[in-house]
Amino acid sequence: MLLIPAIDLKDGKCVRLRQGRMDDETVFSDDPVEMAARWVDAGARRLHLVDLNGAFAGEPVNGDAIRAITAAYPDLPIQVGGGIRDERTIAAYLDSGVTWCIIGTQAVKEPEFVSRACHAFPGNVIVGLDAKDGQVAINGWAVVTDHRVEDLARRFESDGVDAIVYTDIGRDGMMSGCNIEATKRLADGIAVPVIASGGITGLDDIRALVAVADSGIIGAITGRAIYEGTLDFAEGQRIADGEA
Repeated sequence: MLLIPAIDLKDGKCVRLRQGRMDDETVFSDDPVEMAARWVDAGARRLHLVDLNGAFAGEPVNGDAIRAITAAYPDLPIQVGGGIRDERTIAAYLDSGVTWCIIGTQAVKEPEFVSRACHAFPGNVIVGLDAKDGQVAINGWAVVTDHRVEDLARRFESDGVDAIVYTDIGRDGMMSGCNIEATKRLADGIAVPVIASGGITGLDDIRALVAVADSGIIGAITGRAIYEGTLDFAEGQRIADGEA
């Protein structure tokens, strides 16, 4: 199982939000490339980049920072989300060296967009489903919809997405532990891989995810825990690899 560092970008800086609130941020670095280097040096084999401004604007805003990271690490698999609303944006990101584009809000608002994207860019599309109490949230988590996570995941599975990133927004950035039960339930219900996100606090959360990884959980995104030091990234990856 991969442990995937999150680099959340706001105004060109690396930040973390609490429960997706743009007015509740902690700035960890003003140099995204330097931050990427920190996690690569610690053993990261994939990065998760989020354009937070883009998620609210509906179009890329931190593209320069993202392109700087892909240029610095051309061989590193990188997944990007935030503000991806059309095929042109996906094409531009892939051309710049991004491996996967994560479609979130637009996947819920226009499911046919996912179908078109999977057809145009096979193997390069991930859908991000962010949920509160099992209901999918959109627009930077500002709006909670009536859609159930499992129902939408099955829809996008049939479209051919490469994976589903599942985030429990009630736990994201709160250091309250990963929602293992909900993540496993989703992974059990679909055939495409699931990447867990939200609430990871320490090594015990990694052990708990590893214990259920056979259900189809291929990775776990971690943010605040590795920035604040409650989770040692290198040790967490060793546990995820079954080496500790």
